[in-house]
Amino acid sequence: MTTINPKITPIYQSSVFKFQDLDELDEYFADTTSRYLYSRNGNPNSDELAEAVNQLEGGAGAVATSSGMAAIFAAVLAYCQAGDHVLCAADIYGGSAALLNAELSRLGITTTYVPFEQLYALEQYVQPTTRLLLAETISNPLLRVADLRRLAAHCHALGLKLVVDNTFASPVLTKPLLLGADISLHSVTKYVSGHSDVTAGVTVAADAEVAARLKQIGVFYGLTLSPMESWLAVRGLKTLRLRMREHSHNALAVARLLLGHPAVREVYYPGLPTHEQHALALEQGGGLCGGMLSFKLADDKEVVSRFMRRSRRFPFAPSLAGVDSSLSYPLGTSHRALTAEQQQALGITTGLVRLSVGIEPAEELLADLQQALDV
Repeated sequence: MTTINPKITPIYQSSVFKFQDLDELDEYFADTTSRYLYSRNGNPNSDELAEAVNQLEGGAGAVATSSGMAAIFAAVLAYCQAGDHVLCAADIYGGSAALLNAELSRLGITTTYVPFEQLYALEQYVQPTTRLLLAETISNPLLRVADLRRLAAHCHALGLKLVVDNTFASPVLTKPLLLGADISLHSVTKYVSGHSDVTAGVTVAADAEVAARLKQIGVFYGLTLSPMESWLAVRGLKTLRLRMREHSHNALAVARLLLGHPAVREVYYPGLPTHEQHALALEQGGGLCGGMLSFKLADDKEVVSRFMRRSRRFPFAPSLAGVDSSLSYPLGTSHRALTAEQQQALGITTGLVRLSVGIEPAEELLADLQQALDV
């Protein structure tokens, strides 16, 4: 029989795996890592993705999930049960806030939101049942940068775990676990996969016991990622390091253009010296600041819509981090569920536009933005 030894892992598009007899079944339950039984419990493709991201993050174990939201859900449940309390950075993805407010609250897990300026003074927010702080490496949508080493030390001094959404940075720029975080998670849909053709997540733990708990949550709640999505994500991951360099290079060029344009009131990009956490962003990101930025036009809906209609290289597509550039509108998409008061407090106004800068030739992106803004 011909030996098959592929360089690339095949797609194991199978929901179930065969056993020869009861002895093999007993072997499986004696060591569930010895083979595969059922794809909800584990699949070679989803395990390959989880381990690849785990290695990049320097973790003790990881689980691949069906979306970034599933990754956040698993991370919170790894530490919390009914009656527990969570702290969450106020500068957070709107979907994360919606999960905490609408669903985890129904499970008896309460949340307090902490303004960015008070993340390193959590004492006033801690309750006897507080278990963790959820924060982002680079916040969505205003690109504030958390000092993860300082934040981890502060959390641990208070007996809290630090859970970090590392999606905007990717493990190429920042490795939260090496800076002291307890869990690092990603919407793999974004930079890790990178081609806008996958919906997936990964949650990585610094501790092996927590990693085992994450695996259990994934199995029991059915958060498992499909083989095909896993295979595509692994393929995308292979070019992550190259892509992040181009994303960062292009985003800096775009930010500089926007900073000098009279139609733009403000630019939020950590790579600009004017950014409040610029030095931290460079240190924590190894000199790169990623491909995400936001900017403010006039607080006039028609001004924003006109810009969207004129742009050809930045289509309005409410996601991010693909190789092709796109734009999003936080007020109407990612942070739509927040109250008007919350939106205002976070600086999410009518004129705020978020760009996901891709890896196209920079001069083409700059020319497109210039003509879209010159009205």
